[in-house]
Amino acid sequence: MIRSTKYLNCWWGIDLRKRYENLDRVENNHSFKALSQWRKERRSKVKNLSIQIPQAEEKEIETLQLNREKASITWIGHSTFLIQLDGLNIITDPVWAKWQGTDKRLTNPGLAIEDLPEMDIVVISHGHYDHLDFRSIRRLRGNPTYYVPHGLKSLFVKRGYHKTIEANWWDSFNNQNLKISFVPAQHWTRRSLFDTNTSHWGGWMIEETSTQQSIYFVGDTGYFRGFKEIAERFNSINFVLMPIGAYEPEWFMKNSHINPEDAVKAFRDLNASIFIPMHYGAYRLADDTGPEALGRLYKEWEQQKLSKEQLRVLNIGGTLWIDAD
Repeated sequence: MIRSTKYLNCWWGIDLRKRYENLDRVENNHSFKALSQWRKERRSKVKNLSIQIPQAEEKEIETLQLNREKASITWIGHSTFLIQLDGLNIITDPVWAKWQGTDKRLTNPGLAIEDLPEMDIVVISHGHYDHLDFRSIRRLRGNPTYYVPHGLKSLFVKRGYHKTIEANWWDSFNNQNLKISFVPAQHWTRRSLFDTNTSHWGGWMIEETSTQQSIYFVGDTGYFRGFKEIAERFNSINFVLMPIGAYEPEWFMKNSHINPEDAVKAFRDLNASIFIPMHYGAYRLADDTGPEALGRLYKEWEQQKLSKEQLRVLNIGGTLWIDAD
């Protein structure tokens, strides 16, 4: 699953950095012609951006700050969650950035970064800027351990984050009573012109060993057969934090971003208990809107005749408290 290739980076040398691949070598490369076609299509679309995903009416800031006993999941927005499990504070893909390129954030983060408790663990799914923002990381309180995909550790160490653990797919680590495993996703990554796919991508399975609670942070992905393999390796998944947005146009995005219907299909592949949607409503990374993604999710859920209790849609800043039983 990890392959290295040699390519000419400059006239006088050879870059020997590893290049990472998806399962079955599924690629996300698009030609300039395809990109131009997407841009042309986008100009012809009229989208209503006046309706956005709502904020939670009541935010349990003080309770979350003091909590070291109860398990909880709080959606801050996009792919950023505050997870409290086994008395530890965990943050996923911490991004409070107001801009992604030339696009301004559409919805404010559900919690101000100053309102977070001290962090114990940070998990990063991949290196794209809407998932890895060092300006946000610098503002986190605490002295957390960072769990990152293979190829990203050097960026963290260079910035002074020496408590960084690098992972390849299926690697697992213990932190108190937690088992943290890096699992496959179908995506790609780049942070500069010459570093495409020189770091890996994936999701994180967080398991609390004493209560058998498990939370699967899917990361960023297209639909792929890996969901079935993940289900085989982790036979009891309680909560799935699943992306549903940035899928349009689907002919361009399908290998990288899962649409709501395929997100439901993936959830069924996983044989999991609770679906919590994410990766919609914060940034306009593609042509779909947050409400459109959520509407398609509700429709597919109903068509598949799935239990309403299994779908937990959080408002931005909303918290789901997890019953220990």
